[in-house]
Amino acid sequence: MTATTTNPVLRVAPAPPAEAAAYFRASLAFHTDVSDVAAALAAGGDPGFVLVDIRSTESWDQGHIPGAVHLPTALVTEQAGLLLDRDVPVVTYCWGPGCNGATRAALALAELGYRVKEMLGGFEYWVREGFAHKTREGAARRAADPLTAPVAAADCGC
Repeated sequence: MTATTTNPVLRVAPAPPAEAAAYFRASLAFHTDVSDVAAALAAGGDPGFVLVDIRSTESWDQGHIPGAVHLPTALVTEQAGLLLDRDVPVVTYCWGPGCNGATRAALALAELGYRVKEMLGGFEYWVREGFAHKTREGAARRAADPLTAPVAAADCGC
């Protein structure tokens, strides 16, 4: 038996390099991550996108990213035009990897004509990587989780 018949990783062969490059390039057109969003926001000035928290008001009050616009998924269709400029790319986020609310909001926004990306990791990873956030009590920040941000600068080295 060859490795490809016994190894579950290689049971289906990897795509040819050109196909893999096209797939990963397309993936980056749809997704960004917490560290890249944090770096863009920390650079000062206009980051070139608007960050949208699509969670409920209760979730927003529990904690959200400073500067984010609050637009719950259920209200995207009726309120996006009031809160967002179609010429400015949108980055959506939800609670974390186990939540598909940011994906659903991104779909709704794309169907309304917005250019949109989803922030992988959501609010959970924003907090776990040690970035500042706001709660109903005010500004907050937790120490970075060494499993998500092992480098002192909270940069995954990506």
